[in-house]
Amino acid sequence: MTTTNRKIVISSFGDASQVSMVTAKISPPAPNEVQIKVLYAGMGGADIAMRVGVYPMQKKAPLTPGYSLIGRVHQNGANCSKYQAGSLVACLTVYDAQAELCNQPEKYLIPVPEGLDVQQAVAMVLDWSTAYGMAFRTAKISKGQRVFIHGLSGSVGYALLTFCKLQGAEVFGTASEHNHAAVRKAGATPFVYTNKNWMMAVNTIGGAHFVFDPLSFESWDESWNILAPEGGRLVGYGGNFDSLNGRKTRNPVLYIAKLLANNMNPFCPNKTNFFYISRDQVTFEPEVRACLDMLKTGEVTVPIRKVWALDEVPEAHRTWNKGTGVGAVVIRVADDDH
Repeated sequence: MTTTNRKIVISSFGDASQVSMVTAKISPPAPNEVQIKVLYAGMGGADIAMRVGVYPMQKKAPLTPGYSLIGRVHQNGANCSKYQAGSLVACLTVYDAQAELCNQPEKYLIPVPEGLDVQQAVAMVLDWSTAYGMAFRTAKISKGQRVFIHGLSGSVGYALLTFCKLQGAEVFGTASEHNHAAVRKAGATPFVYTNKNWMMAVNTIGGAHFVFDPLSFESWDESWNILAPEGGRLVGYGGNFDSLNGRKTRNPVLYIAKLLANNMNPFCPNKTNFFYISRDQVTFEPEVRACLDMLKTGEVTVPIRKVWALDEVPEAHRTWNKGTGVGAVVIRVADDDH
């Protein structure tokens, strides 16, 4: 038996006019799947890139966006018994989270402790777990290191700032000028990306031991040039600069190859990584759990830049680069009446 389901649909690739909310039917969960009643879904650069049609290896339109969710188990499919109806779970869905109901393989669900602020918790599933993996697994940030982060006021950037400060690093980075006061309060020294003063300022103090750069393209060359001469590491991820800024989009694959080619010079002390996460990685669930535990204990707090209702998602796309504030953008799908 099918059920009515309100969801967001990107009908074809293009501008925000291609985004709408529709009412459709959703089938019961297939064997080994669980149907989730979505409470909150994440929204970020990947959703914008998918709407434009440039996200790597993405589905063809029409599609329902929503890379992550927090929700409660609504119905188990055949062979599923790990979670009871009403269990609070998280899932990295990649698609389909911006909907009232979402079917996902049971093996990808992660239990969420009761009592957490689910608005903050949904940011842990993608953005904060990405930052956690970069800070603790790839970079292994330690006390006294100089770290430079592009996009300090974004969800991933702010999470990186938080984790690096917890490890005792000195943090610098770029952010829109209207968000400088907020990132200074969080302990970072901000610069405006476009004026390029940050390059001279960081090199003057000896360069950065780590640079985290989601912008790709020419920005990776600039970031490479502020690494500490005795040895530093550029960590690239994302690659959404064009799509997030309304520019003609370019495929980042060649730029990623160029980034990684830097490692082939055995005489160069500086190295590079391209970081990504997948729900199939063995590190993924443990790192999400670690983030949720830090939220539970109060070690970290997620600033929420904007909360949109499900039917406001088209407007969220239209105004994506406007407004002020730091942190995560989330979609409130339903109240938690459990």
